[in-house]
Amino acid sequence: FSAWIRKKREDPPTIEEILRNENYKEEMKQKIKDVSEKDKLLQAKEYEERLVAEPSHTQVKGHASASYYGKKGPSRDPTSTANVFQPGAWMPPGSSSSQNK
Repeated sequence: FSAWIRKKREDPPTIEEILRNENYKEEMKQKIKDVSEKDKLLQAKEYEERLVAEPSHTQVKGHASASYYGKKGPSRDPTSTANVFQPGAWMPPGSSSSQNK
């Protein structure tokens, strides 16, 4: 159908061609679904038999290029990451753990 729309084909597709293409698409969807289910079952079996390690679940807390990456809270010290400058935060005297320096 798209070849006819794009003028790469002179005649429009016949009903038989359209139906054949639709059947082919449905067959491919079903085959993909079957293969995916078989793969999941195989992976589960391999995990049970300890042939492979289970995938680890990592938790991403930010990107290293972000200006807040790895920070726990405001800091008196200014920081610079990539093109971002973050001035130090004002903290009242005595609120920091480094009071008696």
